[in-house]
Amino acid sequence: MKNALILKGQTLSFSENPFDVGPENSTKHYTDGAVLIENGKIQNVGPSEEIIGNSGNVTVVDYGSHLITAGFIDCHAHYPQIPIIASYGEQLLEWLEKYTFPVESRFCDKKYARSVADLFLKECLKNGITSSSVYATVHQVSVDAFFEATSELGLRMACGKVMMDRNAPDSLCDTPQIAYDQSKELIKKWHGIGRNLYAITPRFAPTSSQQQLEIAGALWKEYPSVLMQTHLAENSKEISWVTQLFPDLPDYFGVYEKFGLVGQGAIFGHGIHLNEREKSALQESSSSIAHCPTSNMFIGSGLFDISKLNSDGRPITIGLGTDIAGGSSLSMFATMKTAYETAQLCNYSLHPAQAWYLATIGSASAMKLENCVGNLLPGMEADIIIINLCSTPLIQQRIEKAYDIWDILFAQIILADERAIRATYVDGKCVFNNNNSE
Repeated sequence: MKNALILKGQTLSFSENPFDVGPENSTKHYTDGAVLIENGKIQNVGPSEEIIGNSGNVTVVDYGSHLITAGFIDCHAHYPQIPIIASYGEQLLEWLEKYTFPVESRFCDKKYARSVADLFLKECLKNGITSSSVYATVHQVSVDAFFEATSELGLRMACGKVMMDRNAPDSLCDTPQIAYDQSKELIKKWHGIGRNLYAITPRFAPTSSQQQLEIAGALWKEYPSVLMQTHLAENSKEISWVTQLFPDLPDYFGVYEKFGLVGQGAIFGHGIHLNEREKSALQESSSSIAHCPTSNMFIGSGLFDISKLNSDGRPITIGLGTDIAGGSSLSMFATMKTAYETAQLCNYSLHPAQAWYLATIGSASAMKLENCVGNLLPGMEADIIIINLCSTPLIQQRIEKAYDIWDILFAQIILADERAIRATYVDGKCVFNNNNSE
């Protein structure tokens, strides 16, 4: 077998959505499993004796009792905001003015943009994130820098130039026509080239004029295979502002509906404060929400009640986003932990299977990638992480008393960090190897 490799260890894959069938019926777990990879694709997953015995002379990398699973997927992140991570004391609108806009003004410098993109991607791989849907800045070169970096690593990433023509510093504003022309040029240059995906990216309704939103919708209609990402109902002041700016429309989501910016492949960041009409419209349009729990808590935006979006017969596609740098960590463990804690405050216990699903298949589905990445199944692209389930003494003593795989993974969600990522594989190649995590 050419370009073949076998990874041996525990394996975990999803067969069903745990929100639909219950956690116990949603997964397949092999305590002594293996994954056969060939030419960047998963060919088979199963008991190690069977996989190794039927594969001939293929290199085997034995990870012992470590867990082999699909790479994490982050469906909402701002790579230019890495320099302002952990900045103090503001909520959303003040955060933009004090921290976000000043740092984003530096991304007219492609060399600087590339240095930040490299750092962002390095941190992603250290944390087991193999795909993301990423905001650049209003500068065209900020997208070029990002995709040049992802192309060198062979990553499946989405990114888009921010469209913003009002209510922002002049240095960060484009025009409707410039936004259209530059976004179209970037789509032609990068979308579908290698593993790159483009995302049409109006920052949020308050920073785009009606003409710009109309042009964004027209562009998406012209290129329906790309993604569309923006923000929705994150902060109460923001919602009031949208009402003032668009007084003739029913609500925040109604703005995006009017301009053709809803549907499959539309990823709305946050969606905390949705009314009943918006919830129904989200479901009916097949739009998705990026749940960004660490950001929601850190910036003080509110509690996202996931249980109410998966009930009443109207489930909405939901993925997890780190929302760097409103979010305070690129660790998907930290993101899942905060999602669990948020659910607890909403009187709902988010099962570890559900959290893990959101961090993989949920985000992949939001990005229209559920048939490519996010699960450990034959035919999927081999974006895989190896998790050391005993990465710290505290975790090790905790899981000695664990009663099943989900109790073990719950301990990871609550206690683990980047030290738990033993290795990260992208397109079947090891791109991060933590030799200290044995």
